[in-house]
Amino acid sequence: MQPKAIVEQFISDIQAQRFDEAKALLAAEDFEYVGPNMRFLSRDDMLAYQFGMAAIQKDLIVRQLSADGEHVFAILDYQTHFEPIGDVRLAVWFRVRGETIHTVEAFYNAAVVENMLGGILPSAEQG
Repeated sequence: MQPKAIVEQFISDIQAQRFDEAKALLAAEDFEYVGPNMRFLSRDDMLAYQFGMAAIQKDLIVRQLSADGEHVFAILDYQTHFEPIGDVRLAVWFRVRGETIHTVEAFYNAAVVENMLGGILPSAEQG
C-alpha cells in the first residue's frame, strides 16, 4: 500500500473506533506520537489515549489528505459530543516507512484539551 492509502485506512479505523485494525498500521517499534501537550513512544499508549476519547467522539471528518513520498498530511475536524470542547480542527503529519506509520505529529489548540482534562495532562512522555 502507498503511504497515503495507509494513513487513509488508519484515519478510517480511528473514525470507526476499530482500534485493533488501527494498531496494525502503526509501527511496533520506533513509533512516536507528538502533540502540543503530550508525547507517546508506544503505539499502545497512543491508542489507549484514543480509546479513552472514543466516548466523546461524534465524527472525524477528513478535510484534506495529501502525500509527498513517505510524508502524509491531513487536515481533520474532530467533532465531539462534549460541549465544552465542541469541534477541534487538527493538522496531522504522518511519516510512513514500509507498510507502517512510524511518526504522528499533531497540531491543534492544546488549551481545549487541557480545559477538558481540568489542567491535568497525561504523562508528558510515555513508552
